[in-house]
Amino acid sequence: MNPRNEKLTLPEVLTEIRMSRAAFYRMRARGKAPKCHKLPNGQIRVRRSDLDAWFNDCEVAPC
Repeated sequence: MNPRNEKLTLPEVLTEIRMSRAAFYRMRARGKAPKCHKLPNGQIRVRRSDLDAWFNDCEVAPC
């Protein structure tokens, strides 16, 4: 499997970005979170490539 297509669970994402579940869901409600995929069982997955792209977009340009 291509690592860029790896699907991360929500706990894995939260650990990596060091964010609480509540904060993540607030960001998601505002459309500021990485692209999420909801499975038929209600679980959330985030593609590695989507998380990396989101994280890169969060970087602040140096002054």
